[in-house]
Amino acid sequence: MAFARRPRAPRLLGRLLGPRRGACARTMASPRCFALELPGCTLAHFAVGHDAAAAPLEPRAAALLGPPGRSYSLCVPLAPGAGCAARVRAARLHQRLRDQLRRGPLQRCQLRRLLCYCPGGGAGGVQPGFLLHDPRDSPDTRGALLALLGTYREAPRPRLGEFVGDPRRQVWQCLWELQDGHGWREVGRERVVPAPEPALHPVVPDLPSSGVFPTREAARAVLEACTAFIPEARAVLDLVDQCPEQVQKGKFPVIAIEGLDATGKTTVTQSVSETLKAVLLKSPPSCIGQWRKIFDDEPTIIRRAFYSLGNYIVASEIARESTKSPVIVDRYWHSTASYAIATEVSGGLQHLPPAHHPIYQWPRDLLKPDLVLLLTVSPKERMHRIEGRGMEKTREEAELETDNIFRQNWKPFWP
Repeated sequence: MAFARRPRAPRLLGRLLGPRRGACARTMASPRCFALELPGCTLAHFAVGHDAAAAPLEPRAAALLGPPGRSYSLCVPLAPGAGCAARVRAARLHQRLRDQLRRGPLQRCQLRRLLCYCPGGGAGGVQPGFLLHDPRDSPDTRGALLALLGTYREAPRPRLGEFVGDPRRQVWQCLWELQDGHGWREVGRERVVPAPEPALHPVVPDLPSSGVFPTREAARAVLEACTAFIPEARAVLDLVDQCPEQVQKGKFPVIAIEGLDATGKTTVTQSVSETLKAVLLKSPPSCIGQWRKIFDDEPTIIRRAFYSLGNYIVASEIARESTKSPVIVDRYWHSTASYAIATEVSGGLQHLPPAHHPIYQWPRDLLKPDLVLLLTVSPKERMHRIEGRGMEKTREEAELETDNIFRQNWKPFWP
């Protein structure tokens, strides 16, 4: 089941290091649009609720949605304009659902990323989910899905749709709903038709509230919503609150060195710091590094809030140290932002936000370095170095290694 995304970090880091400038069902407006991740680094966009006389589906999408197999959509409800607490709940529900779909009888099916969104874009209009495709159309698959979703007792519950074909080779989506005292019932059926590809990937408007946080307070609000179930979140917040909200760089230069693991950052940062007699800092800083594994197992919104706040702690260290000597920083904001974008934007490199999009702008309240360097090596050499060192792979490194789509599209942004 090839579902893990390989973060497109080199391409994204290149963009970020370029010229710096200062209810899936009836709760959404009809027609509802979907973005389905297809093999080969592409997305298929389709909609339900359109005129039945519309054009047929794109062949590869039709093959996944229609017979001879059977597919199901599972979307996590997220109301437009939802706050941090609702976003965190939805993200954890999405991760729990993904893990459960990969186990038991449902692991025989193919799992693909699916987004339900409102046409026209805008923040707060995306509901994350999955397409579960059963090539054999086993009668047990629907039963296993209904049993699984029946274990979700509290709102929000994942929304279930089932795709069926008719004799005219049209595809329809049937919506299922758990009704108190009556069990599961089919509550609607609508034609599935192609939809135009939006100008921007549907998740891009949501990125400032789900991973690429524009301010310290935006990231802080996410961890504040996590304190009830992640005790370490409170400890991180306490450290952040000890840092001044606005800091100024001293008279000495500050250089940030970016790159994936095994690109030579350790060697370069140590060499440069020794040559310049500079202080060497790392992000995340050591004071929160002990909790890194805990947050790495959480959904993107929580993981990126943790790393974002780490940058603000490092910024206060930079401000202090740069009054006395040059400062070298091993990773900083660019890594945090690029991993968030790569994780959330499905499909290939062509779906990334265009160069100079506001999402790449430096946070207005975060101290800026004077110079940023991006280190790159070939994917083959990088993996050879990791294996030779016996390095423990992070969750994101494991995704980098296993995602064939990204390996086929590995193109450093800089020539």
